[in-house]
Amino acid sequence: MGAPPPPKQEYCIEELFNPVLTTGAQVSCILVLSHFFQLALKPIGQPAPVAQILAGFVLGPSVLSRIEGVKNFFFQNFAGDYYEAMSLYSRMFIMFLIGLEMDVPYMMRCLRPASTIAFGGSIMCTIFGAAITNFMYQETEARGDMVMMAFMIIGVLANSGSPFVIRLAADLKIATSDVGRLAVSTSLISDMYAVLILVIVSKKEQMNLGKWFLSGLASFFIVVAVIVFNTYIANWLNRRNRNQKYLKNMEVFVLFLIVFGAATAIESMGFSSIVGCFLIGAMFPRGGRTARTLLIRLTYPVQNFIIPIYFGYTGFRADITVLDSPRNIGLFVFVILLCIGGKITGTLAACLYLKTPLNEGVLLAFLMNLKGHVDVVTLSVGLQNKLIPILVRRENDTLGYRHTSLEIQNPESELRMLACVHSPRPVSTMVGLVASSRGSENVPVTPYLMHLIELPERTKTKVLYHQREDDEFSDEEDYGGNDVVEINDAVDIFTSETGVIVNQIKVVSPFVTMYEDVCDFAEDVHASIILLPFHKHQRIDGKLESDKEGIRTTNQKVLRHAQCSVAILVDRAHTAGAPSQAQAQGSEALQHVATLFFGGPDDREALGFSKRLGTHHHINLTIIRFLSVSAREHNVGAIVATVAHNADDVLMAIPDHETDTEADNAIVTDFYNRYVTSGKVGYVEKYVESGEETASALRDMADMYTLFIVGKGGRGHSPLTTGMSDWEECPELGTIGDLLASSDFDISGSVLVIQQHRDSQNDDDDR
Repeated sequence: MGAPPPPKQEYCIEELFNPVLTTGAQVSCILVLSHFFQLALKPIGQPAPVAQILAGFVLGPSVLSRIEGVKNFFFQNFAGDYYEAMSLYSRMFIMFLIGLEMDVPYMMRCLRPASTIAFGGSIMCTIFGAAITNFMYQETEARGDMVMMAFMIIGVLANSGSPFVIRLAADLKIATSDVGRLAVSTSLISDMYAVLILVIVSKKEQMNLGKWFLSGLASFFIVVAVIVFNTYIANWLNRRNRNQKYLKNMEVFVLFLIVFGAATAIESMGFSSIVGCFLIGAMFPRGGRTARTLLIRLTYPVQNFIIPIYFGYTGFRADITVLDSPRNIGLFVFVILLCIGGKITGTLAACLYLKTPLNEGVLLAFLMNLKGHVDVVTLSVGLQNKLIPILVRRENDTLGYRHTSLEIQNPESELRMLACVHSPRPVSTMVGLVASSRGSENVPVTPYLMHLIELPERTKTKVLYHQREDDEFSDEEDYGGNDVVEINDAVDIFTSETGVIVNQIKVVSPFVTMYEDVCDFAEDVHASIILLPFHKHQRIDGKLESDKEGIRTTNQKVLRHAQCSVAILVDRAHTAGAPSQAQAQGSEALQHVATLFFGGPDDREALGFSKRLGTHHHINLTIIRFLSVSAREHNVGAIVATVAHNADDVLMAIPDHETDTEADNAIVTDFYNRYVTSGKVGYVEKYVESGEETASALRDMADMYTLFIVGKGGRGHSPLTTGMSDWEECPELGTIGDLLASSDFDISGSVLVIQQHRDSQNDDDDR
């Protein structure tokens, strides 16, 4: 009597298996399987997208879903609509984050080569697709419109899957290289072409030209309106509550809701929101607390949840059971070969036109063959992703981290700098050097500011992992205290005044391993130079006071292990040549900078860095070359009176057979002919006989300059510095740098000591 009737029990059981539960279970299974496959594949060098696609493939109809019970659970009625909705929302936030992270200045600089390569591959795929349409139409026994089928084939062949390219480039550590950034830009442009094809296909059945035009115009105005609104709201939020590290959760939610609403409106009009979300993210104001908060809030969930699910769903849609006959297998292989052939042919032809190196062209061609976006259902995604990591690893030594010393670097080329700080004190000077290193305003510079925070060996806290101490910030975000706010404010002011976007990173690590984080990140972003703060800071009375010993230890380890040039900044509260400070104080006064040249690879590197400062309109640069008296007597190294119009003429006149000395003379002569004779830079030669005379000459110029640039060393024992190392306190600065940084040496300017990276670094190599 009390037992429920069987029909109701069956109804309850059926209700448990609904599309929402199915979708949740599928997402959970994809995440679990992808982590399992990543653990298994990572030791053999496979990137994360391979594991995620493989997880979806195993879970899909090709493997596990061939079991009847699994298939009935995952492929219920209307489940496909939930999957499509999930992929749509995922794509919105992925493309918005891609836009936020996009290096827009670089994309604008490389717009011509990226467009040429993208259109080369797309046009070739269009030709190939149109050529095979009739054959495919007959072989597949299609009954629809042949023109529509042609557009579908062209869309499949031309699509490049920018999310796949971006994630793969990041995992393989080529995202910040020139070829990696070019691949990302090219894939985005190719996707825009594929989206255009997709719009044509979707509107073919109801091709009302007037209505279609109005819908497109409305979508365009929606994107423009959101971009304009975001500009005003971001600036307003940046000015509001300046003492906060990040935006409040409700403010972030409103910003996300605006993007989501705009994307949904575009989709409801029948257009893809891929390009719109990307443009909204790319045009979002970069400087300030708003963009910083959005990146933090989006990066973790997108990278760890949305993208794995997105990639996994691509593998989930692949169904090899359709390859049940030799004809279907043949058609599949034919399409794959045609797709690869079209992209490779078009991309290589474009690279040949642009005179791109062959190895870079081949890598770009294969990266452009990655297929993405869930609406393109093809098994080639999984197959191609397994091929490309092998190709990238083989080319990684050539296309990956290729350090070019500042000595030989073109001062008009892009400069990538990593500045490290432990506290807000040196931030102004660091960003001032960044601005000054731009030289003329047209020289691109990509600065990174890394906030290094010591992680205590034992951290005691009463806050649980899932709790928030102030309902806004997690315990991890609380590291750094008020220093984070001060650093952010200094960077925001600098960005607003100079227009230079500073990429900020926070590293929480014990001092023992902190150098690894610095060196690894510098390698990942292909930095040309690392700027480190000195382990002493200036007090009010002008004396230098030591900070934590771990800072000094970190500097020493970075000097030994970094794969690029390293500079240590002794900050005496003078921001050399920083336009931001000059403008903030209402002053247009020139900053006087001196580069001390004694000779050796480190001094040549310092001179290479000085090339960039010398052309800045707020810098009055003087090169001071120290030579021995015997050199003047033998006319060795002196170039002022005998400068020639061609550097080779000067080199032939120098009676010196030492390779290092010849290199010194060559770079100084070239520098003199380029910058001194044109009046951009001053040049002075100092003749001394001993370290005592050198020290005396340095004291005479102590109050003349706001910044001294000098190489660490690198020429062994020199008569110009004899006896100066007797009172050396900090060997990591070299003999001259240690003297200038000494509290006993009365000097008012800051000091920048530069060490050039060499394959075989000699720690004891000093003047």
